[in-house]
Amino acid sequence: MRVGIGYDSHRLVSGRPLIIGGVRLPHEKGLLGHSDGDVLCHSIIDALLGAGGLGNIGNLFPDTDKRWKDADSILLLKSVVEMVKAAGFEITWIDCVIIAEKPKLSPHMDSMKNRLSTAGIQANNINIKAKTNEGMGFIGKEEGIVALTTCLLTKI
Repeated sequence: MRVGIGYDSHRLVSGRPLIIGGVRLPHEKGLLGHSDGDVLCHSIIDALLGAGGLGNIGNLFPDTDKRWKDADSILLLKSVVEMVKAAGFEITWIDCVIIAEKPKLSPHMDSMKNRLSTAGIQANNINIKAKTNEGMGFIGKEEGIVALTTCLLTKI
């Protein structure tokens, strides 16, 4: 068994869609990033890469590579899931927390799990929680959103 930890954060800006967990959410701002800025997908990717001993998201999908400009992070996640499986692991469990003041995320959790499952992770192996930062720091000021993930891989 292997455990991985993932983290991602992005700034909220006008003129971009807000995509979290592969789901476009209604909000006046979106996440700034080279790809679609999906903090949840990015934190899951880093957790999986860490547990599999496969490096990190910045090395695999560098923001200097035009191929990843505005990329759908679900497709990036699918690529990493395939790498993890090719390395001889199965995804046993993924536990995530998204930290954002707004929008309210709980109504979108099932949609996120279903969308993440299209990348090759069973929906019943994913847990997603949402928290606020109680008005503190850059998250509390609605300047950005953070996601943290832990995962458990089992050797096949």
